[in-house]
Amino acid sequence: MEDQKNETTNTPSTNDTSPKVTGIGGIFFFSDNPKEAREWYSKNLGLETNDYGSTFESRNVNKPEEINSLQWSPFKQGSEYFAPSKKEFMINYRVQNIEGLVEKLKENGVTVLDSVATYDYGKFIHIMDPEGNKIELWEPSEDDQKGE
Repeated sequence: MEDQKNETTNTPSTNDTSPKVTGIGGIFFFSDNPKEAREWYSKNLGLETNDYGSTFESRNVNKPEEINSLQWSPFKQGSEYFAPSKKEFMINYRVQNIEGLVEKLKENGVTVLDSVATYDYGKFIHIMDPEGNKIELWEPSEDDQKGE
């Protein structure tokens, strides 16, 4: 499917629903002591943290009414959440049309680790890249994008 572009600005059209990544949804990494890591980042770098880490919000340049968020979270060293990856980090990508993207990934022989899980704040699925990195894909719910 061709990318739909606004002919006057050459930017993606707001009605493009092709299955793809649209941004970064989160950065997760191992820490020996997540609580101390969150406190250090709060004290020294000014991150507003909670038990999960810190959330950064921004507006979508093509849809200014849409609020996007990026979750930054230290996980306890050895957490099974990153498994089967042996890496020290995991990236969450914000996507659109997650079901269509999963079909495309399966057709391309990508390892899909689970089924799409749906929560109030969106849909998730996990895949593996060829380097052994576990990747989390997240399609935010409409309410989540509006900041509700």
